[in-house]
Amino acid sequence: MLEPKGLLTSHMIINDALHRLLLDNLTTATLLLNDDLRLEYMNPAAEMLLAVSGQRSHGQFISELFTESSEALSALRQAVQQAHPFNKREAVVTSVSGQTLTVDYAVTPVLSRGETLLLLEVHPRDRLLRITKEEAQLSKQETTKLLVRGLAHEIKNPLGGIRGAAQLLARELPEESLKDYTNVIIEEADRLRNLVDRMLGSNKLPSLALTNVHEVLERVGSLVEAESQGSIILVRDYDPSIPDVLIDREQMIQAVLNIVRNAMQALSGQNDLRLGRITLRTRTLRQFTIGHCRHRLVTKIEIIDNGPGIPPELQETIFYPMVSGRADGTGLGLAITQNIISQHQGLIECESHPGHTVFSIFLPLEQGVTPS
Repeated sequence: MLEPKGLLTSHMIINDALHRLLLDNLTTATLLLNDDLRLEYMNPAAEMLLAVSGQRSHGQFISELFTESSEALSALRQAVQQAHPFNKREAVVTSVSGQTLTVDYAVTPVLSRGETLLLLEVHPRDRLLRITKEEAQLSKQETTKLLVRGLAHEIKNPLGGIRGAAQLLARELPEESLKDYTNVIIEEADRLRNLVDRMLGSNKLPSLALTNVHEVLERVGSLVEAESQGSIILVRDYDPSIPDVLIDREQMIQAVLNIVRNAMQALSGQNDLRLGRITLRTRTLRQFTIGHCRHRLVTKIEIIDNGPGIPPELQETIFYPMVSGRADGTGLGLAITQNIISQHQGLIECESHPGHTVFSIFLPLEQGVTPS
């Protein structure tokens, strides 16, 4: 039985829309090239990977999007001529922005209206390595948290006993001047107890409210400018289109401020303070995995400084309590930051080499998540 023409057209439109929707929501970067190796289509995952706009790049030659080797270009031309699919592993490509990526890609010739198109599916190796590294980091952090909790319990009990005994002893002492010694015991016991409480982090759940992330950064920025008194250049690089995020405003200010203060202290150790620069940058990322959940949209906050960098031996442990690169540091600032970000179901990462340190905070922009 033949369907009415209108109904058939309607089905075709639905199918086309559905196909487009499927492509747009794939986590695999997908590109379609014509027989001249010019771009016909790229999905949002490819836009994010190559840091280019699909609409603006339409019709551009493949080498204007990313470059590999001349052999790779020949292989693509051959794939068009012979309609021969091929795969390439661990290819090193350079994007327009100059970023180097290690990727696996599959090339599939597709015949459409007498023309051979090339479908490119690009899988970044860096992302898989990042997820593996992140899972290891989260596992270590959870182990450390359990260890610190157990240790804190063992320390706090005898501390209470020491403090109580010192108070009783103070009452029995015959001379007032001798109480100076018991006061030292009580004060040091209190100091240790506060230190243990800070190591454990806040038990208070975040008071979540929709907040503009740039309000948080502006608050931090104003504190930095007041404290540095012009000795550090503060650069703002914001994406104004980022929607409000469900966060605890005060906790997030504390989390970012801990990182920025560390950067300020690192910069103040340099000879020429005028060269010190801290950049606060915001961006959005699509289809980003945090832990075992894939989020359709996350906001990325970067705190970048041009200080001396974090020593390589500290980079694996900087989020652990009591780990500090400074002799006078408590080593609790970044541990507290990490705890706050975890409570927001977010992620914090760090990359550092001399002259360039980046702390990246990833926060989900929506509550709906998909298991990865």
